[in-house]
Amino acid sequence: MKISSVLITVGFISVALAIIIFTVTFYPVILVEVNYQVTQAQGGLKVKKEIAPKDTDFGIVVPKISANVKVIPNVDPYNSSEYQLALTRGVAHALGTSLPGSAGNVFLFSHSSVNFYEANRYNSIFYLLDKLEVGDEIDLYYKGEKFKYLVTDKKIVGAEEVKYLSGDGSKKAVTLMTCWPPGTTFKRLLVIGELSEH
Repeated sequence: MKISSVLITVGFISVALAIIIFTVTFYPVILVEVNYQVTQAQGGLKVKKEIAPKDTDFGIVVPKISANVKVIPNVDPYNSSEYQLALTRGVAHALGTSLPGSAGNVFLFSHSSVNFYEANRYNSIFYLLDKLEVGDEIDLYYKGEKFKYLVTDKKIVGAEEVKYLSGDGSKKAVTLMTCWPPGTTFKRLLVIGELSEH
């Protein structure tokens, strides 16, 4: 009788710990998702004035998902220690890709974070990239100038597919990348936009 009571108690404690660990691990994802859903339920984000960028030397603002962060330039996407450090300070710009306003592809990437600890250590600004749709705005700021891009495509690709780094060299494009689904490293979510000339 005593052993069964102990086992039942241990079982309840284990389940409670599992729920707590799951909640703490995915808290950042849950929080931004809930905030986004509440905003949408209230009629969407009503932006009466332009969002002031956190960095006009090199920054990104995505109004629909309230993303506003500094971009760390020329980060080697193949050097884990280099990009992990860069992502503690902002979104990373892939070394060798174009700069805002130039022909070619501006490739920017950030974590969706694997767990609560990583979410605090590394930038998770791209959690809500999946909410972007064709026509949504992505504003890049570079050397004090604003470049407005409009989303043209969104896709989920394998982690090994690196061809999207270069993009189509004839267009003035931006590619935003994060891990997919949020909190994992299974796939990559790409949001692609083209420079608006208006």
